[in-house]
Amino acid sequence: MQLQPIKFTPILKEKIWGGTKLIELLDKKTTSNKLGESWEISSVKNDISVVSFGNDIGKTLTELIELYKGDLVGEKVYAQFGNEFPLLIKFIDAKENLSIQLHPNDELAQKRHDCFGKTEMWYVMQADKNAELIVGFKKKVSKKEYVSYLEKNEIKSILNADKVTKGDVYFLETGTVHAICAGVMIAEIQQTSDITYRIYDWNRKDDQGNYRELHTENAIDAINFEVKNSYKTDYKVTENKSELMVACPYFTTNILQISEKVAINTKSKDSFIIYMCVKGNVIFATENNLITLNYGETILIPNNLEEFEIISKEASELLEIYID
Repeated sequence: MQLQPIKFTPILKEKIWGGTKLIELLDKKTTSNKLGESWEISSVKNDISVVSFGNDIGKTLTELIELYKGDLVGEKVYAQFGNEFPLLIKFIDAKENLSIQLHPNDELAQKRHDCFGKTEMWYVMQADKNAELIVGFKKKVSKKEYVSYLEKNEIKSILNADKVTKGDVYFLETGTVHAICAGVMIAEIQQTSDITYRIYDWNRKDDQGNYRELHTENAIDAINFEVKNSYKTDYKVTENKSELMVACPYFTTNILQISEKVAINTKSKDSFIIYMCVKGNVIFATENNLITLNYGETILIPNNLEEFEIISKEASELLEIYID
């Protein structure tokens, strides 16, 4: 049976640092004024996505994988991950700074938490004037020096902070110290994992007057202290053609700028494809369906849907994500 494109109901997360951009710009439905994250596609325990329309409405992502297996996710992907979906897809709005944090690699995460590590990437969808992302170190430090800066509340002084604008891309390997800062809205693609080591939280208290937990000891062994000349990812854009942005063992992400009609053939891939609309809106046309994808929405293309068209009547941009 040929499967059709699938949309899911977003899982909305209120955060201490969240704001209203996901509501005002991406039309996420909530009354919260601290909406930090919209989990678009997730198989994280207790946060599993649910189909929002079509023949499988009401089914969870896990139930879909159990039912359709490789036809949905790809034979190679199913052989490796079984009924667990390998990626977590989000939109994030930081009204205030997120904590400075990092994520362990697969080896450490398996040993300590019995789960995968978290390699991820950011695509900046909108940024206020002078808004920043913190990514990596700006100078070489030893573990001892790092701890000293941390204890003196001066950790930001040794970290790299870039002013960002729409379209900026950052690939965050495990162990990279990072933070989304106030005024930035991003699309985030990552391994399915919710393990974060928080190392500094701006001395911030929650609504009950409590500090959030820090993970100082666990983080030290997980940090990558390497210093790079630049942490930003360069890529090119060609109208009506997919262009590579990030490729790693966990996911590949392309940018597709579209202004008319693009025919997609996926026979060479053995993977699902995810499209995140980061500008404009498009229509996915299959043999039996026309499905609109608006700005700030996400859609999952099953592995066995090998041919379809993407149509746009205005300048639109999609992130195209799959496992190679």
